[in-house]
Amino acid sequence: MADPVGLIGAGGTGNLPPVRPGGAGKAQAGGADFAQLLKQNLDQVNELEQDASRAVEDLMTGDRDDLEGVILATQKADTAFKMLQAMRNKVMDAYEEVKQIRV
Repeated sequence: MADPVGLIGAGGTGNLPPVRPGGAGKAQAGGADFAQLLKQNLDQVNELEQDASRAVEDLMTGDRDDLEGVILATQKADTAFKMLQAMRNKVMDAYEEVKQIRV
């Protein structure tokens, strides 16, 4: 995934100056910042996708015989991916809107 702003994982070395502690961009006390939250969600979706793939492989090889469990795993992975894709679309829409702001 491309980082068009250059802020995720770069420590503010993109086109924008780094966020100073106590500034408007500071995460809430005790809360995770956006990059950490995004990475956690990506990791969870990836894990669900791998579980679904493993379940299908196990069903095909005969190591697993519960079709309902395989269907549930694939539906979980599909739903998680769709939600991640919707979040990405919202972030990209917000980015496009911010890009249109005249300074």
